Amino acid sequence: MFKKILVPTDGSGLAAQATTTAVQLAGSLNAQIIGVNVIDPFPYIGIGDASAVGLQAYLTEAKRAAGEALDASRQLCEAAGIAFAGDTIERNVVYEGIIETAEAEGCDLIVMGSHGRQGVKALILGSVAQKVLTHAKVPVLIVKS
Repeated sequence: MFKKILVPTDGSGLAAQATTTAVQLAGSLNAQIIGVNVIDPFPYIGIGDASAVGLQAYLTEAKRAAGEALDASRQLCEAAGIAFAGDTIERNVVYEGIIETAEAEGCDLIVMGSHGRQGVKALILGSVAQKVLTHAKVPVLIVKS
């Protein structure tokens, strides 16, 4: 059924829950897991000369955190004997990076976490999971907190 499962991760506990679910599913289907961490390269707005230094510090920290998140996913997969490949990408819009990765890697399922925000919080904060659900061309399994 599913042979390549994309699992976006941000290193949160909820992302770990989604990874655990994906690992269990992959084990039963003999599927591979593709991990991705999407970094927004332009959230930092600095003023004057400090902006370049601040942006570089942000990117360095974001890449370090992304590496840790992907390593955690890799360890869960390796412990279960599931094939894993992962990468960090930079996109201004996180959900687009997730969908682009799914398409580029030929994934046939996306498994991701959702905080389940509702009402004003969802309106103000938006939901990456909701946007992936809306725009993805493959099935999406949402793991709720």
